[in-house]
Amino acid sequence: MKVVFNQDVRGQGKKGEIKEVSDGYARNYLLPRKLASEATADAINAIKLKEKAKAAQAAKEKAVAQEYAERLEAVQVTIRAKAGNGGKLFGAVTSEAISKALKEQFDMDIEKNKIVQSEPIKSYGSYTVKAKLGYEVSGNISVLVVEG
Repeated sequence: MKVVFNQDVRGQGKKGEIKEVSDGYARNYLLPRKLASEATADAINAIKLKEKAKAAQAAKEKAVAQEYAERLEAVQVTIRAKAGNGGKLFGAVTSEAISKALKEQFDMDIEKNKIVQSEPIKSYGSYTVKAKLGYEVSGNISVLVVEG
């Protein structure tokens, strides 16, 4: 009997997968527990429609990520920080500070966990920080730390 899995079933199949299982296993275990439903033409078409919608959504999100990457290349974020003797900052410029500065200065909403710093910024100057925007798209953020 062909079934469509409603949930992941260990050793059998994953959610949304269509698979042939024995009649007894389907009738006595999968169907009563609503782990799977019978693979009718309507159920198969519904799964295909969901997959198409998911692919379209992913393509749209990737396009937005590409647009953000292009916009990031054209901007320079300025962050004001206080420092002691020798230009060494009190603390460090964090991903959260860069994210907030992008939002305030350029109205670009990039989450702090998408901003990757190879090493903390602890002095004045110009830096390049990488932003992983998802869907294998990344951009570089130009950060200028000035006395404030």
